[in-house]
Amino acid sequence: MLKTPPLATPKPRLQFLRTTINSVTNHHSRRKIIRCQHSNTITNRKPRILCLHGFRTSGQIFKTQMNKWPQSVLNNLDLFFPDAPFDSNGKSGVEGVFDPPYYEWFQFHKDYKRYENFDECVEYIEECMIEHAPIDGLLGFSQGMALTRVPKIGFLMIISGAKLINEALAEKAYSPPLQCPSLHFLGDKDFIKPHGIELLKSFENPMVIHHPKGHTIPRLDEEGLETMLKFMDRIQKIVSDKEDIVACNNN
Repeated sequence: MLKTPPLATPKPRLQFLRTTINSVTNHHSRRKIIRCQHSNTITNRKPRILCLHGFRTSGQIFKTQMNKWPQSVLNNLDLFFPDAPFDSNGKSGVEGVFDPPYYEWFQFHKDYKRYENFDECVEYIEECMIEHAPIDGLLGFSQGMALTRVPKIGFLMIISGAKLINEALAEKAYSPPLQCPSLHFLGDKDFIKPHGIELLKSFENPMVIHHPKGHTIPRLDEEGLETMLKFMDRIQKIVSDKEDIVACNNN
């Protein structure tokens, strides 16, 4: 039987790790400047993303793993790395590679169909998004994941993700198919790849980056970087358009 922590709603860990990169925009930059008609307001904000780490790791570990990506990507994203709400309830797969502490978002039984503290996890993520609004999109690795009390998510980035097996939760999460822009990373040697492929069916027009590794945050090869930059173009337009509407409404 899986040992689980108390079912009380966890208090958000609001000690976020944030990328703070002050550099000039290089030739890979996809940021745009939009001026509202009849207004002097200029919006030039990077996409603001909540990054949800993998099972029994931490925000700091995820932040370190993301350093595999080139600065042409990281410099143009505003990334936040919270710790999950529950202390690790067992051995971490990164022990010996990364130092503790380790955290987990929710707990699951061996059949992957029964979950503990799933609703509490969703509430916690919503609290994080409210505290650090505006959050434009989510980036999740493995267990890192979705919300009702926050504005509609503009986009999703999913690394080594999988579709929920629990039918009731899957029906609620994926029906109808999600229409927001999404970028999926699928590893050739990832044990969870078949479930990641199944997850693609739950999105309209998903973009996919394939890589030769397993269950990990991959480096971006030339083709992967090209796909990433195209996706960044797309999400930057979402953010810029949203900010422009706000600016227009305030003038």
